[in-house]
Amino acid sequence: MTFKRSVWRMPRAGSLGSLALCTEPLAEPGPDEARIRVEAIGLNFADLFACQGLYSATPQGSFITGLECAGTIEALGPEFPSEADLRIGDRVVALTRFGAYASALNVGAALLRRVPAGWSAAQAAAWPVQGLTAWYGLVPLGAVTTGDVVLVQSAAGGVGLQALAMLQTLGARPLAVVGHESKRRFLIERHGLAPDAIIVRDRRHFANQLDAGLAALGATGFDCVLDAVLGSGFRPSFERLCPEGRYVLFGAADFMTASARPNYLRLAFDYLRRPRLDPLAMISANRSLMAFNLIWLWDHAERLPEAYCRLEVLAPLPPHVGAVFPFERAPEAMRLLQGGGTVGKVVLEVGTG
Repeated sequence: MTFKRSVWRMPRAGSLGSLALCTEPLAEPGPDEARIRVEAIGLNFADLFACQGLYSATPQGSFITGLECAGTIEALGPEFPSEADLRIGDRVVALTRFGAYASALNVGAALLRRVPAGWSAAQAAAWPVQGLTAWYGLVPLGAVTTGDVVLVQSAAGGVGLQALAMLQTLGARPLAVVGHESKRRFLIERHGLAPDAIIVRDRRHFANQLDAGLAALGATGFDCVLDAVLGSGFRPSFERLCPEGRYVLFGAADFMTASARPNYLRLAFDYLRRPRLDPLAMISANRSLMAFNLIWLWDHAERLPEAYCRLEVLAPLPPHVGAVFPFERAPEAMRLLQGGGTVGKVVLEVGTG
């Protein structure tokens, strides 16, 4: 038995302009799967890179983009595990290796998590990818502890806001980097950051800005850097790591173009100018670079329950949703995210068009 659902499908990676709204069948959930009636979908930069063919995990051929959503369980497949403690009617968040831009989908039990009590669907959809990214970067890799000085790039984005919440719980001292003065005001007014703990990035003077920020914190260097930007800010940030400092890289937003298709000439230029590190110099300076792509964790789902538990302790409040669009306006929402002017998470809501 099958029923119809709406999806945003890419015929193949290459251009955001190829994204098309389609109606297609969805089979009954398979073994260990639940069918989710989707209520909200979280947008990520990975969605944009995947549509442009710039994400290493992008499927070959036609695919539905999206890594996370929230909704209600409508049906359970055969042999659905009792230890999952989920039943029809439960509200859940779901992780998926693409396929989330849909009004319904089937998801394995290991990739489901009950929505925290009192959260809206939009808040729930904004939670898993960026919350888990901040946790994995700061805790297992970054090993951040009380008193550490931590540089957070894109601090007003979804991951950045989750990271700031976790650093507060951990008792660490953040230096937040944003791209616009409006985002600086947001962090001061809505999150209580001190003005001298926030940098509005100036590419020409970024090194001096970092020095001034460190001086304001009474620090000589960073214990950890959390970075999804790469680009020209990488080297001055890396050079200001303390001995035993950890640089954690999980993205390259500076490679994002403003057009629907990738600007291959610019990408080639940026790629040739990408930062290069000397391993021998890293030994002498006692610094490390660690990089990750969170989607690999989907293949190690046995680690997710503990990760979610730690996330709920370190950042217990619902994430900030900065923009909500109806499902039918997904391309507009993606263009807004692509422009880099958003604060917090961009979310699609299903059934609001």
